[in-house]
Amino acid sequence: MSLPAVVIENLGFSYPGQVTSCFTGLNLQIGTGERFGLFGPNGAGKTTLINCMTGVLPVKQGSIRLFGKDVNSNKKDIKKLFGFVPQDFSLYQELSPAENLEFFGAWAGLSSHQIQQKTSELLNVLGLETVRNRQVQKFSGGMKRRVNLAIAVISNPPILFLDEPTVGVDVQTRHAIINYLKELNSRGTTLIYTSHQLQEAEDLCDRVALIDEGKIIANDFLDTLLVNSNENGLENLFLNLTGKAYRDS
Repeated sequence: MSLPAVVIENLGFSYPGQVTSCFTGLNLQIGTGERFGLFGPNGAGKTTLINCMTGVLPVKQGSIRLFGKDVNSNKKDIKKLFGFVPQDFSLYQELSPAENLEFFGAWAGLSSHQIQQKTSELLNVLGLETVRNRQVQKFSGGMKRRVNLAIAVISNPPILFLDEPTVGVDVQTRHAIINYLKELNSRGTTLIYTSHQLQEAEDLCDRVALIDEGKIIANDFLDTLLVNSNENGLENLFLNLTGKAYRDS
């Protein structure tokens, strides 16, 4: 039996100077090969939780393990276990897609042959082959999103964290990215995804957790949650559990 992709036990976290904690005693397990969605209102703690899972933010209370390895004590090994597509572009705008992939591939420890092979594969799959040598700063937002995704998966990570991976893109680009993510998952990649695009999330995710005020208020297969709550979609479930009041103040 394979290890879970992620195990979070009794997680507590607060930012320096913060009076209240973001999380207290939070527990979560994500199975290998799942398409897992993490959702909640603005300020609920989604991005903070992802940053804890990836080691960007240090965990001082409780523990987080990726495939059995503690994030705090195995930082070098942990970096090889995941790719991360952040909300903001994480690339060099003055470089081309090919140059970005060469840089990040080398950083991940790939050989020149592996980088060349993966670059050709990713640029073809993500529709960037014809612009492989153009500066990224001249690209549309959707094209930059695809470069961002290519960078995150060049080392074939077993876990892929996705924080709003399709924000600001057109329908065609969103469709292409979601289909590619499904393809990656079919090959064994565990997807951990968060977004405000709930219809998109419903199409992509097979299991979801809803987080609000630092607590997980629902966690199950999406179909099960919808049946048990007598709701006909993730958006209605979300509003039912978190309310309709504004959360962006």
